[in-house]
Amino acid sequence: MKVLMTCDAVGGVWQYATDLAQALAGDGVEVVLAVLGPVHACESGYPTSVELVHTNLALDWLAAGPEEVRHTGRAIAALAAEHRVDVIHLNSPALAAAGPFPAPVVAVAHGCIATWFDAMSEAPPAHLAWHADLVRAGLNAASAVFAPSAAYAAAVQRRYGLGFAPQVVHNGRTPAALAAAQPADHVFTAGRLWDRVKRTPLLDAVAALLPVPFRAAGPVTAPHGERVETSHLHLLGTLDAEALAAEYARQPVFVSAACFEPFGLAVLEAAQAGCPLVLAGIETFRELWAGAALLVPEGDPAAYGAAIARIRGDAGLRAHLSQAAQARALRYTPAAMAAGTLAVYRDLLLAPERRAA
Repeated sequence: MKVLMTCDAVGGVWQYATDLAQALAGDGVEVVLAVLGPVHACESGYPTSVELVHTNLALDWLAAGPEEVRHTGRAIAALAAEHRVDVIHLNSPALAAAGPFPAPVVAVAHGCIATWFDAMSEAPPAHLAWHADLVRAGLNAASAVFAPSAAYAAAVQRRYGLGFAPQVVHNGRTPAALAAAQPADHVFTAGRLWDRVKRTPLLDAVAALLPVPFRAAGPVTAPHGERVETSHLHLLGTLDAEALAAEYARQPVFVSAACFEPFGLAVLEAAQAGCPLVLAGIETFRELWAGAALLVPEGDPAAYGAAIARIRGDAGLRAHLSQAAQARALRYTPAAMAAGTLAVYRDLLLAPERRAA
């Protein structure tokens, strides 16, 4: 089997795609990764078992308008024909609206503008309505649709009025190689700090309540120029894989206050390292981490501070949460992700007339 898979190097889709491609290669699947958007972050660190193609094509959520996205979709279709692939795996469902494609299309919903605004309890700006229209058309045109959590699958079905429920294939992540390190008495978070759904200002307010440092890794300025300002977080900037692994190896209390998270790879990385987790009580985190983390009310800095204080003051609780996080993380492996994805591929190739329902 040969698969053309789109990806980007701006967010978590890069980690998702490279881990999935490597796991699929272990099952005998040949993967061509077509990189959309900026390429600086993917010059290294990708598996040698895949072919990487820098397309210089626009990412849908950074595009100026619908024609730019349709152009990307048409170019991906041409690339798929050139490589004579059996399946086209689109990590941007909007691209599927640009058909026809020369092979069955799998669209994976990792996040979109409309569901992002839903999570913020805001109406999407009228000038971005075209994006939701393309996503809806792409979801309905795809041969199969899946999402990385049941919570996000339900959000996508609700937002776009789909007549079918997207399938669920949980994300997986290859654990980082961790060196021995002294345990840390501080708090840590990682991600796109500029992204409003990450609630960085709330984390900054939590940091002001703590007697220990709250370290935060990730960019504070977005590709489109948006920036978040902080006063109390200890900003580390964007860390490479080795530096990030060093942070996790010390098993600090890991916090995510995100109000929108289709899965949350940073949480998984922290859990794999045995970091005790303090997470917002959103549906995704309840689905994935209930019983293996302290879940707190989304918008209450004092609740986060109290949860962190409980962990810092109770060695038994800290050890329990560390072990529970590691045990739960064993559910979310690249092998399990590849098995679920490969089942979708095979189902399409064996019964191409079937829809995603």
